[in-house]
Amino acid sequence: MAAPRSRRCFLSLLTLFSVSLILFSLSLFVYTKPSNKPFIDYRNQFSVSFSFLAPPLSLREQNNSTNNTYDSVSGPPPMSLLTQTPMSLLIQKNTANTTLASVSPPPPPPPLRQSNTTNSTLASVSFTSSVSDQDNTKKPSSPTSKTNFNRKRSGLNKVEADLAKARAAIKRAASTQNYSSSLYKNPAAFHQSHTEMMNRFKVWTYTEGEAPLFHDGPVNDIYGIEGQFMDEMCVEGPMRSHFRADHPDDAHVYFVPFSVAKVIHFVYKPITSVEGFSRARLHRLIEDYVDVIATKYSFWNRSRGGDHFMVSCHDWAPDVIDGNPKLFERFIRGLCNANTSEGFRPNLDVSIPEIYLPKGKLGPSFLGKSPRVRSILAFFAGRTHGNIRKILFKHWKEKDSQVQVYERLPPGKDYTKLMGMSKFCLCPSGWEVASPREVEAIYAGCVPVIISDNYSLPFSDVLNWDSFSIQIPVSRISEIKTILESVSLVRYLKMYKRVLEVKRHFVLNRPAQPYDVMHMMLHSIWLRRLNLRLIP
Repeated sequence: MAAPRSRRCFLSLLTLFSVSLILFSLSLFVYTKPSNKPFIDYRNQFSVSFSFLAPPLSLREQNNSTNNTYDSVSGPPPMSLLTQTPMSLLIQKNTANTTLASVSPPPPPPPLRQSNTTNSTLASVSFTSSVSDQDNTKKPSSPTSKTNFNRKRSGLNKVEADLAKARAAIKRAASTQNYSSSLYKNPAAFHQSHTEMMNRFKVWTYTEGEAPLFHDGPVNDIYGIEGQFMDEMCVEGPMRSHFRADHPDDAHVYFVPFSVAKVIHFVYKPITSVEGFSRARLHRLIEDYVDVIATKYSFWNRSRGGDHFMVSCHDWAPDVIDGNPKLFERFIRGLCNANTSEGFRPNLDVSIPEIYLPKGKLGPSFLGKSPRVRSILAFFAGRTHGNIRKILFKHWKEKDSQVQVYERLPPGKDYTKLMGMSKFCLCPSGWEVASPREVEAIYAGCVPVIISDNYSLPFSDVLNWDSFSIQIPVSRISEIKTILESVSLVRYLKMYKRVLEVKRHFVLNRPAQPYDVMHMMLHSIWLRRLNLRLIP
C-alpha cells in the first residue's frame, strides 16, 4: 500500500507544479513593460527623441470633484517626459545610425478595481451608451469572456505589428535621403511616414455622449478647426474618413469627441461673476466622460490614456487636464493655444494651427502675388490684445511707411490687399500665443514674422519653420525694421517660394486630402503613437 500512496503524492505534486508554471507563463503573456527608450531612436533620426509611453494599466486616483472613488493601484514609477530640448522635430539629414530599442516584460501590476459607486453621472448631460451599475462580486470566467480577451489580444498584436513595420520603413527612408528640401527636417522620412499613415493608421471615435457637448463643435470663426476635425472624424456615409476604424480593437488611437467651445457656450454662458470662470464644471465633464469610457472599454486603462486624444482651439482647452493631472498624464491634447509656459507638452501634445473660417468658406482667400509688386516691407493690423501687441504698438503704430502697423485700418485701406502687397506679415501673439495670422500670411504669400514667446509652432515635428518664416523675440520688437531689412533679396525669394510650397499643409479640405491640414494634424498624432508600444 505504501507504493501506490507515494505514487499518488508524486502525481499531485507534479500536477501542482504544472498548474503553477502555466499561471506564471500566462502572467508574463498578459502584462507588458514600460520603457523609457523609443522604438525608433529619434535622437539620431530626429533632432530630439520622443518619450516612450507605455504603462499597461491606468492609475485611477480618487478625484475630489466627483462622487467616484477608486482603490489605489500600484504602478510603474513616473517616467521622464523628455529631454529638455523642444520635441518632435522631424528627421535630421545624414543620420542613418538608427536602432530599435529592445523591450522586456515587467512584473504585472495589480488589476484596476472599482469601488461600489460605478454609476457615474454628468449634470445636465446624458450619454447615448451609458454604463449600468455593476455587481462587484467576483464571477467565474466564461468561455465568452475568454474569447473576448483573445480577440482583444489578437487585435492589439495586429496593431503593434503594423506600427513595427511602419517604424522600420521610416527608419530606412530616413537613412536614404532620396529627397532634397529645406522646407522639411527630413523630407524622405516625412514622405514615408505620411505614406505609412495613409496605409495603416486607424482612429476610433467614441460614440458615447450627445450633442452639443460631444460629437459637435464650431465649424466657423477662429475655433472652426475644432468642429471641422470633429465632423471629419464623426461623419458617416460617403464622406466617412478612411482613417475611421470599423472596430475599436483595430484602432491605433482613440478620439475623445469633447468640444470645449460648446461646453463654454452651453454650460458656462452667460458668465456673470468671477466665480463663473471656475474650470470645475469643465473638469467634471471631461473626467466623468473618461470614467464612462474607461469603465465600458479596456483601452484607456490599457495605455493610461496614452493613445487617446482630443482637439480644441478654445483658450480654455489646455485647462481640461488640470482637475486631475495624474489621470491625464499621458493624454494627448491637440491645441491651438500651444504655450509651453502654460503646460503645453511638446513631446506629448500636438500644436494645431488657428484658422479663421468665414461662414461658407474653408479658409481665407489665396493671394499669390509676385514679389515684384510687394512694395510694403511689413504689415500688421489688429486690436490691442495682450502685452506683446501693446509693445508692438508702442514702437510702430502708424509711425513708419515701410513697417505699417495699425490698430484700426484707415478708411479706404483693405486688410487682405495690404497683406498681398507686403513682403513680411507681422504675427504677434494676442491674449494667447496662437493667432490666425500665421495661416493668413501663408495664404497671402507673405513671409510670416512670428513675434511670440513660448509658442510651439504647428507641425514643427516635420516642418522647418526657419526656412519660411522669421522669428523675432518680444525683446527685439523695436528692431523689427533693422532685422527685416537685413534679409537679402536672395534669401527672401527662397522664403517666399517655400511659403507657397508649405501652403498645402495649411489648406482645409472636406473631405480631407493627403498632406492638407487635417492630414497634418493626424500625422502629428500618428508620430506620437509610433512611440507608444503596449506589448513586448
